[in-house]
Amino acid sequence: MECLVRYMRATIFQGPGKIEVQEVPDPVIKNPDEAIVKVSYCCICGSDLWYYRGLTHLDVGNHIGHEFMGTVEAVGEGVRNVRVGDLVVAPFVISDGTCPECRVGMTRFCRNGRFWGTGGYDGGQGEKVRTPMADGTLFAIPKSRMDDHMMRAILPLSDVLSTGHHAAMCAGVGKGSTVAVIGDGAVGLCAVAASKRLGASRILLISTHEDRAELGERFGATDIIAARGDEAARQAKALTNELGVDCVLECVGTAGAWRTAFGLVRIGGNVGFVGVPHDVPDVSVSRLFSTDIGVKGSGASAAHYIPELMPDVLAGKLDVSAIFTKTISLSDIAEGYRNMDERKEIKVLVKP
Repeated sequence: MECLVRYMRATIFQGPGKIEVQEVPDPVIKNPDEAIVKVSYCCICGSDLWYYRGLTHLDVGNHIGHEFMGTVEAVGEGVRNVRVGDLVVAPFVISDGTCPECRVGMTRFCRNGRFWGTGGYDGGQGEKVRTPMADGTLFAIPKSRMDDHMMRAILPLSDVLSTGHHAAMCAGVGKGSTVAVIGDGAVGLCAVAASKRLGASRILLISTHEDRAELGERFGATDIIAARGDEAARQAKALTNELGVDCVLECVGTAGAWRTAFGLVRIGGNVGFVGVPHDVPDVSVSRLFSTDIGVKGSGASAAHYIPELMPDVLAGKLDVSAIFTKTISLSDIAEGYRNMDERKEIKVLVKP
């Protein structure tokens, strides 16, 4: 008797500027630690644009996408933390939750972890996702609290909200801090919201785009600096009695953003960085020694932050759902990539 093969749609990378939706076989459980998630919402990340633009390498044929949420459709016999029917959100890096790094909260650096779309696993931009290490990777959400708006508010926990929070934590943002956020994309805007949540008294957003600056003000920015480089630093100094800010959150990853960061931060302040570095020169240790400036950052350990941030999202205290400026179907995802690449949209939400 022949086994009936079922198919789903998934987003496949076909080279720089080339994104296709193809039919591929439905995922099936192969190992006891796995779960199958039927995707409700996924989205396009700013970091996806690096390989879309050909600036970083990705093999042709790779399944792509790393931000998704959905309903558990099947679980392996070893899965304990989620059940069939659970609504779940997944962090952008797969982690086991049990290795030494995970136990100290550094899930981004799980020694058994991997990225979505690698090792024969699905990417998040598709109809279903086979999830390894499900107990350490999937986080159940109370279904009774769900509607379309709340789903949009929760999805950023998978990456950009956790990443913005990580930038603030790395920079030591706390009650009364003065903060400057470099980057008015989804991560930068989430960093504004995270800084407000942590009690910052003044938040300067570096933004030359009126629509993004307006959203930043909604999220908690107290001042908008519509300049870059030396002029941005000059304006920040003028707003802080010529001192500079306590905390700079670098959410871009370019050499120019780093130059701006060092122009904004005060003596003894901190730079928290989460922008993926591209052609950024090494930071001089002598410079740090002579200014007492602290520098810390990395990709965020979203699996560590999700349990901390989710209660405030569910309570409506932390709502960044407005970063989704366009909603499309999976069939139109190539258009979504083009729109984000051309900065027509801040972040594109996809409904498979």
